Amino acid sequence: MRDEEAQATNQPGDIIRHESLLAFIYRNYDCDTRGAWYFQNGPQRVYVELETTPFIARTDPELGFVLHDRTPVHEIEFVFMTDAGQLIIQSQHKIAMLDPSDLAHCLALLYVEDRAIADDDLLTWLSAPNQPVQLKLGQQFIRVEWVASNQLENRFGFIAHPSKLARTSQP
Repeated sequence: MRDEEAQATNQPGDIIRHESLLAFIYRNYDCDTRGAWYFQNGPQRVYVELETTPFIARTDPELGFVLHDRTPVHEIEFVFMTDAGQLIIQSQHKIAMLDPSDLAHCLALLYVEDRAIADDDLLTWLSAPNQPVQLKLGQQFIRVEWVASNQLENRFGFIAHPSKLARTSQP
């Protein structure tokens, strides 16, 4: 969260750790018709600057994947990997980047044909995707599609930096 001084000087804000405030933000987290994400705070919208995607996913030993708002991901429909090595999952129209601290666990679940992908092969694939890569979840294999990291907004229809947009009124 950034106060006025941090916003004016384009400095990073403080990490929100207060559980009740986080729960309030999560309950009121949504996007407008342009694809800019915000949380509703009474009559005002507090727009969110996104580092990558509107949601962040974590692995959970019991639930599989959980979004940053604590929503379990029941079914992964699509999996993407960026040229920067970010793993992106799509479930029920929600786009989430896997938290980097969970990436090593999921890299071990990437397969080429019928074998786990070797590190060198993955690095080659990231720069020139030339063969099908799949993520193995239980007995299911989900195709991993390559996407350029600078194309996430356009590809998935969200606005990462709403502060750069001209302020317009929203219904």
